[in-house]
Amino acid sequence: MTETFALLDREHLKAMTGGDNDLAVEVIEIFRHQAEIWSRMLDPHAEASQWADAAHTLKGASLGIGAILLASKCEKAEKAGRSETPPSVTAAAVMISDIKDALGETLEEVAQVLYEFTSSPPRRAS
Repeated sequence: MTETFALLDREHLKAMTGGDNDLAVEVIEIFRHQAEIWSRMLDPHAEASQWADAAHTLKGASLGIGAILLASKCEKAEKAGRSETPPSVTAAAVMISDIKDALGETLEEVAQVLYEFTSSPPRRAS
C-alpha cells in the first residue's frame, strides 16, 4: 500500500506560522529561494554526498511549509546517498527525478497559496 502525502499541508503551514499570512508568505518565499539554490545540486553524476546534502536541505525546507510529499522523496534520496554503498547513477537519477517532479508540483501549489494569501483581503479578528 502506497502512502499519500500532501503537496502542501495548509494546516501545517498555518500552525508553523501561527496563522499569520504575512509570515506564511515570507516562509514560502524562503522555501522557493532554497529550492532554487539546492535543486541545482541534485545531479546524479555528482558525488552522492553532494546530492544527499541537497536532498537533506530541501527536506528541511519542505517540512517547514508542510510539503510532505517532497520531504518524503528527499528523505529517501538522502538516506540512499548517505548509505555505505551509494546507489548507481541510474538509481540516483530515478530518485532525483522523483524529487524534481515533486518539487515542480509543490512549486505550483506554493504559487497558488501565495496567490490566495496575497490577493484576498485580510480577515478581521472575531
